[in-house]
Amino acid sequence: MQTTINWQSVKPENIYMNNEKLSKLEQVIKSDYNNINGIVIIRNGHLAYEKYFNGKGRDDCHHVASVTKSVLSALIGIAIDKGYIKSVEQKVLDFFPEYMSDADQQKQQITIRHLLTMTVPYPFEDWHEPLDMLCQQKDWIKYTLELMGENGNVGTFKYSTAGAHVLSAILTQSTGKSARAFANEHLFTPLGMKEIPNYQMNAYGFDDLFGKNVKGWVHDPKGHSTGGWGLTLTTRDMARFGYLYLNNGIWDHNRILSETWIRESTEINQNNYGYLWWLRQEDGLSTYLAIGDGGNMICCIPKMNMVVAISSEFIMNPRDRWPLIKEYIISAVINNQ
Repeated sequence: MQTTINWQSVKPENIYMNNEKLSKLEQVIKSDYNNINGIVIIRNGHLAYEKYFNGKGRDDCHHVASVTKSVLSALIGIAIDKGYIKSVEQKVLDFFPEYMSDADQQKQQITIRHLLTMTVPYPFEDWHEPLDMLCQQKDWIKYTLELMGENGNVGTFKYSTAGAHVLSAILTQSTGKSARAFANEHLFTPLGMKEIPNYQMNAYGFDDLFGKNVKGWVHDPKGHSTGGWGLTLTTRDMARFGYLYLNNGIWDHNRILSETWIRESTEINQNNYGYLWWLRQEDGLSTYLAIGDGGNMICCIPKMNMVVAISSEFIMNPRDRWPLIKEYIISAVINNQ
């Protein structure tokens, strides 16, 4: 297996894909998925397909929304590999001892693993997290820690973007660096990506946190990089990140992330959710996906040695990307290659 991506055009026999089927992608995207800005397909370490839409190009960055969570998962893994964090079993409040005295027994038992797997109780109903309330706080971490452990039992799946933000703060508490700075040093630069500069946040309104003013990697009022959203990447960078996982943590013959971490992060379970990765098993094919609002996605398909990266403009209720991948990309793979 190649340890980096070959971005040059290659002959079809090197990627074992049906170009006639791939050629239909552009028409389908324009007609049915018109908020897609870019799509990159990597097969067997080679660039199999790359197209951009809506005036975007390969150097344009996109707010990838909750795809940020999967990147943060990798950063936690790297921090554990390097000894900054002991293990996923370390208690969350170990990193915030100032909140320990007011914490009940259940809150004291919450671990990094619970945050990674979205199995922390919160007082809101599942999928109804009040992010607007979080963003109005002066101290997002204090606010979230006060909510953790309420209304439910530890171990039950409940999706929380604020919980992912606590992981970002844990990374900073353990390494002394923001997630952005740590990623630049230990993930982005080693993958050949451009460093993300520290853009100053002038305000914390919708456009600054989620909309048209998002750039670099958003941070909270205390300087913590947002753990659940707010990262901007090019479509090619999304593909690089996915290929790192397919290649068991090796890039350019250098180990960036442990194979153990990747296996644990993407192991199929009853919640179909790993360490901030969505898991899917269908027709005997296992995939793991980083998914963000608007239809941003990194889809890794190990059995086919293929990554599909899709960058999108945010819209409400975007069309599900899986039928596009299944019908026009997976179907284009020539079997047994």
